[in-house]
Amino acid sequence: MPLRQTLVRASLAVLALTAPAGAAFAESTAVGIDALKVYNLVVLGDLNSSSEVEGRTWVGGNLTGTSSNYQIKALPASTFTGPGLTVVGDVTGGFKNLNNGSGAVVGGSVSSGFNLNGAPQTVKVGGTISNTNVNQNTVISGLARTDPAFVQNLKQDASLMTTSMKELSYQLGTNAANSTFSISGNRGTFDARPDASGLAVFNISSADLDKIGEIQFSANGADTVIVNVSGDKVLLNDNFLGGTNNLGEKVIWNFKDATSLTLTTAWGGSVLAPLANANTGNYVQGSAVFGSLTQNGEFHIGTYAGTYVVPQAPASSTTTSSSGGTTSSGGVAIPEPGMVALFGAGAAGLMFARRRRRPRAA
Repeated sequence: MPLRQTLVRASLAVLALTAPAGAAFAESTAVGIDALKVYNLVVLGDLNSSSEVEGRTWVGGNLTGTSSNYQIKALPASTFTGPGLTVVGDVTGGFKNLNNGSGAVVGGSVSSGFNLNGAPQTVKVGGTISNTNVNQNTVISGLARTDPAFVQNLKQDASLMTTSMKELSYQLGTNAANSTFSISGNRGTFDARPDASGLAVFNISSADLDKIGEIQFSANGADTVIVNVSGDKVLLNDNFLGGTNNLGEKVIWNFKDATSLTLTTAWGGSVLAPLANANTGNYVQGSAVFGSLTQNGEFHIGTYAGTYVVPQAPASSTTTSSSGGTTSSGGVAIPEPGMVALFGAGAAGLMFARRRRRPRAA
């Protein structure tokens, strides 16, 4: 197993071990590919928004910007019960409108105020909250003081989410292409050729996208289509012929190298860019994950709904994988910057947790 994967998985395991018993929020937070199924938008860092998200939103940093709207549509049936808005940091700027019984969990303080629309909602805040009419809703603040585990769990969730999304992007990028991308004039055609498991894979570059102005996408019955796009700077300004057609439920555009991503046209498919500082000026139909985001375009429901299972490498040479899939390592055995630090942080957390559990002397 490459050193990078070993460090990621070790840090995930250690972070899981340090979770306090009964940590409801940590246990209810979907990560990795499961997060694509329950969250419409995931921002690992800060989100500056002037727009709206039809489904659930998860923010690992602060939420700011002018007035913005969350969970504006009824959600598909799911066993996931998390709130419509989760923010690990502070919520500032203009009013944030929470709809359809969304509810919210905020680790910091809320100075922007919430408009709580629709069915009764529950809002839990680590710090203070202002400019919010409680009415028939339940609003609990000051949890950082009364329940220190509340903020600790959220920060742990942020570490797990960040690590799992980077690992997911890396793993998707190791899949070999089995489908055809062709360019004719201004048009790029994606002709999926799914394997027996329903997986179709394209491997292209951001330069390929720069050569075209319109996209013809044929999933051809695939359960999951992965489009791996290399390149650190990405511009998405192509038109989808026939519309976005709920491509987000099947297609994952994996921008594994992107540190900058700009979107100006409506985009069909879920977007995975965990390293990118992104700017969206039009809507995305599907799930989306960014490192940080300035949002001026909507995110529409139609989140990823495929059954792809990320292959799991054996824990040791004597352990057999039970994933049922093919494990591909890929890449060079060099840890990504920050992974060693993350593992160290997880180990330190474990020692701290053990110290806290040590019984006091009589």
